[in-house]
Amino acid sequence: MNEASKKTILRTIPYGLYVIGVRNEDAFHAFTGSWLSQCSLKPPRVMLGVRHGTHSLEMIEKGKVFSVNFLAKSDKKILEQFFKPTPASGNRFGEVAFHPGKTGAPVLEQATHFLECELKNIFEAGDHSIVIGEVVEAEILKNEAPLVMGDTPWHYGG
Repeated sequence: MNEASKKTILRTIPYGLYVIGVRNEDAFHAFTGSWLSQCSLKPPRVMLGVRHGTHSLEMIEKGKVFSVNFLAKSDKKILEQFFKPTPASGNRFGEVAFHPGKTGAPVLEQATHFLECELKNIFEAGDHSIVIGEVVEAEILKNEAPLVMGDTPWHYGG
């Protein structure tokens, strides 16, 4: 296989950028997600790729809920905060305001849209797991186009 071609082609798949909020008991955490897709209409479900061995995946497994926060194109700086690896302890949100949603998962005050999901299943898929969540809450807070990977110089995949 031509590795350079594979990498280039896989990076051309359109990806969104989301702040994924997780909760386990009284602990809140968030990370940047890009591998998200709807996978069922009835019931409404999404699938999310999450790297193995991360605090984020552990919190999803234990807390059984997650939120998907969409940000406006002008909110790239907020997303950057959750893109970088951080220790499991401490305040991951910094000055970014959030509130616990219906599921208890963190919903960002700056989000344009959000979904809240209850964990249904996790499947191993190589170096990432596929997390299946059932959408139990959804709201459009601002009618703005969301930030996507193509709006940034970043890439994840290939």
